Amino acid sequence: MQYLVVIERGTSSFGAYVPDLLGCVAAGETREDVATLIQEAIEFHIEDLRAQGRQVPIPRSSSELVRAGA
Repeated sequence: MQYLVVIERGTSSFGAYVPDLLGCVAAGETREDVATLIQEAIEFHIEDLRAQGRQVPIPRSSSELVRAGA
C-alpha cells in the first residue's frame, strides 16, 4: 500500500503526517530523516492496528500542486 505523506518544514526541523492514518506522525532534523522516520512510523502503525484486530485504512488521500498567480 502507498499512503500520502505530508512533510512540513518548521523553523528548526521537519514534521510529517499521514492523513489516512490518524496519529501517524514523525519529526526529524532533515527532510531525509523525517522521510525515513515516517516510513517506519507507517509500518509500526499498521502492525499495531493488525495486532489490535483493527482494520487497516485504505489509502484515500491524494495531492496536487496548484499554481496561484497571486
